Amino acid sequence: MTHPGAPGDALVPEPAGRRRDDVEFSDFVATRWARLVRAAVLLGCTPHEAEDVVQTALTRCLVKWRQVQRADDRDAYVYRVVVNTFTDGRRRRWTGERPTEVLPDAAAPGDATAAVDERDRVVRALAQLGGDARTAVVLRYYAHLTEQQMAVALGVAPGTVKSRLSRALRDLAPHLSDTPETPTDPADAEEHR
Repeated sequence: MTHPGAPGDALVPEPAGRRRDDVEFSDFVATRWARLVRAAVLLGCTPHEAEDVVQTALTRCLVKWRQVQRADDRDAYVYRVVVNTFTDGRRRRWTGERPTEVLPDAAAPGDATAAVDERDRVVRALAQLGGDARTAVVLRYYAHLTEQQMAVALGVAPGTVKSRLSRALRDLAPHLSDTPETPTDPADAEEHR
């Protein structure tokens, strides 16, 4: 491919390495775009915000694509940029979320909206977690990163990843359980035996 110059200038060929980088980056984006956007939604973005976050993160990656190429794990590197972009954006503005005490009714068995309701339930449960815990759950169970990849993506030690996941899963359990929590008062526990 050549770039036209000013009138009268000769055509200047594009460096072969740059073309190869552009193709590789385009392929990378094409195969990962939807999952990156979905991960940003699970982190707490609206779908439109998620696209903006991912686009900004990928633009940052494009500028440093040679550095991304040299990374031990490109996916972990890119998820780290997505998480940082999301976090930076949240620090700058209020999200406008308003908590409510009234929850929608549960779906009837066989209801066509059951999958949507279940997704909503998971998103609401994730919203109850703090930022680090929520990010850990999304990277592990949605993005399917290994603990080592998560450590790279989050810039923390693998032990920190394990403890964040452990606490996050403990905190998520009551929000996703179909049964009421077991009473903690010993007298109440006796009544349930």
